[in-house]
Amino acid sequence: MNSATQLPPPTPDDGWRHARVAPSLPESHRSIAVPASAGFWRKMIAFSGPGYLVAVGYMDPGNWATDLAGGSQFGYTLLSVIVISNLIAILLQSLCAKLGIATGRDLAQACRDHYPRSVSNALWVLCELAIAACDLAEVIGTAIALNLLFGIPLVWGVVLTSLDVLVVLFLANRGFRYLEAMVIALVALIGVCFGLEILFSQPAIRDILGGLLPTVEIIRNPQMLYIAIGILGATVMPHNLYLHSSIVQTRKYEQSAAGKREAIRYATIDSTTALMFALFINGAILIVSAATFYQQGRHDIAEIQDAYQLLSPMLGVGAASTLFAIALLASGQNSTLTGTLAGQIVMEGFLNLRLRPWLRRLITRAVAIVPAVIVTALYGESGTARLLIFSQVVLSLQLPFAVIPLVLFTSDRRKMGEFANSWWVKWLAWLTAAVIVVLNLKLLLDFTGVTG
Repeated sequence: MNSATQLPPPTPDDGWRHARVAPSLPESHRSIAVPASAGFWRKMIAFSGPGYLVAVGYMDPGNWATDLAGGSQFGYTLLSVIVISNLIAILLQSLCAKLGIATGRDLAQACRDHYPRSVSNALWVLCELAIAACDLAEVIGTAIALNLLFGIPLVWGVVLTSLDVLVVLFLANRGFRYLEAMVIALVALIGVCFGLEILFSQPAIRDILGGLLPTVEIIRNPQMLYIAIGILGATVMPHNLYLHSSIVQTRKYEQSAAGKREAIRYATIDSTTALMFALFINGAILIVSAATFYQQGRHDIAEIQDAYQLLSPMLGVGAASTLFAIALLASGQNSTLTGTLAGQIVMEGFLNLRLRPWLRRLITRAVAIVPAVIVTALYGESGTARLLIFSQVVLSLQLPFAVIPLVLFTSDRRKMGEFANSWWVKWLAWLTAAVIVVLNLKLLLDFTGVTG
């Protein structure tokens, strides 16, 4: 055997079991060149894109259900949870970018290269459950939007969502930049729709500012905590941590220490900027719900369909409901695009197994469509809202199993070298992980009746 064709032996001194891994998302790996001699803004444009694909997961239909329920039931109180969740997301996504750029591994590959196979396989199963829960929210959200705009029955709308695989395949064949461009355009459309909704609802600025301050009542009230955990699960998406650590590697930058340091800086700016758009949209949904429904005594609005039916008559603006549905459709379609990539990255990274993208998407869609069809057929509209919120709580419960490895890896100097987290970032990251674990334990204790 020609030894020159063999992979280098494991190098335990660098903290990883193997010296090299296969490229993450190989068809797009290092496919977008970054001009080495360009100025700040030209490089910023070259690096911009991955952050918006990540931000899509922070404004998917699951967010709508939790934000609508939070706004109608508790007014502006949970606005502080959205802000805190977004700050947590900014921190965690910056760590994802750092991991992918500094080590050349996405989070799934890093887990497979660090943990024993039994642990790695368990993490893979948990992540697949989270992706299925996320995809479930996207399926239901898109079906609801199709029903509201075109009168398509919910069950048929759920089935039709499986056809989005054709859109994904078309864009993937054209190039990664085309996928990014479509995502950014849809994000802009959602932003415009909700910017207009805020103008229509005329919320009180004083109440908004008051809602930005956290209150102890969020922890003490089990119903409020349930919605808050749902908002956390809908905002900080577990599969986004795997996605971001991979797609930052689509840029072709210098593989020197200086080149990686620059890439980390631009990738962090990109994701932070994109997540601020997500903060605006999530906040806008809750603010519109609070200003429209809570203020007029409608504390029972948790159904997206109810919000659609009531927005125009309660605001006195005929276009309000239509803009709401258009934004929902854009949100659902956007989320399916990035869900395809996340599913592929997770399966390939954990199992070192590569399937054709269309096959991977159909498998993921089937897992989401089956329960969605059953619930929609049996319970109709009333069941979809409960399923949406429950799917976000499932995401939140899985979150620690993605966050803890991420913080562990990026804080390890053997693995990261000079790019390891500084002491204050390490402290803040572990504090974030601890808060997520404690809140999830509190939620489980409350709703299993252990705390009375």
